Amino acid sequence: MIFPTDTTIQPVELGREVEDRGFESLWFPEHSHIPTSRVTPWGGREGAPELPDFYWRTHDQFVALSAVAATTDRLLLGTGITLVAQRDPIWLAKNVASVDSISNGRFIFGVGYGWNKEELNHHGVAYGERREVLRESILAMKELWTNDEAEFSGTHVKFSSSWSWPKPTQSPHPPVIMGGAAGPKTAAHIAEFCDGWMPIGGRHGISQGLEAVKKACDDIGRDPATVHIGLFGAPTDAAKLEELANEGVQRAIFMLPQGDRDEVLRKLDELAPLVDA
Repeated sequence: MIFPTDTTIQPVELGREVEDRGFESLWFPEHSHIPTSRVTPWGGREGAPELPDFYWRTHDQFVALSAVAATTDRLLLGTGITLVAQRDPIWLAKNVASVDSISNGRFIFGVGYGWNKEELNHHGVAYGERREVLRESILAMKELWTNDEAEFSGTHVKFSSSWSWPKPTQSPHPPVIMGGAAGPKTAAHIAEFCDGWMPIGGRHGISQGLEAVKKACDDIGRDPATVHIGLFGAPTDAAKLEELANEGVQRAIFMLPQGDRDEVLRKLDELAPLVDA
């Protein structure tokens, strides 16, 4: 995973290099912009360091992933994550379906609520409503992806009977993977409308989150084994990765440095042996 910006290796070259080394997937996060007021601390955590400038230098993730899709053959392409509440769900449904179609079914839709209150506010979203905006947006997008004529009526998202193509290549749609800590509310959303959960390593407890997800699935009669478990910022140690696999983690995503081309490629070479570890 890397923030694709104008100051590091370009996405197309990175995609080829990642695929050539045998990695499964490449993930791009996003921020539309960062308000200069900087009232909300990094990640919403009091006492956090200053926010790095790559947060406001990112390429649009769907444009970048489309370019990578067109220049790779096997690499899975993930958003890590999309700030769903800040995007129009009708357009977002088309973005997702288009990348999945262009890539021949290689897209993974990572989603999250967002932590930057000022950024959300600029998009007209109240911080306290972002969870329900995301929920309705995902449910509405599923209607657009899976029906020839789709409609949705919620509190935050509403549209009458409509046509929308292309449909995703993957059936019924690309996997929806929730990022972030899995407290009771998030776990309930994962159980209701997500295909997986992918927290950030070292920040959120995996064991507690897994228990929360399991309980939420049990509450609605869903098999917890149907929730794919991944980890952003996974440790780059084979023994620790094996421990995580034993806990139920199925995908490990490594963070790449936000340096120049040579630094990023050196890191890829360092990580490559872990693919087959």
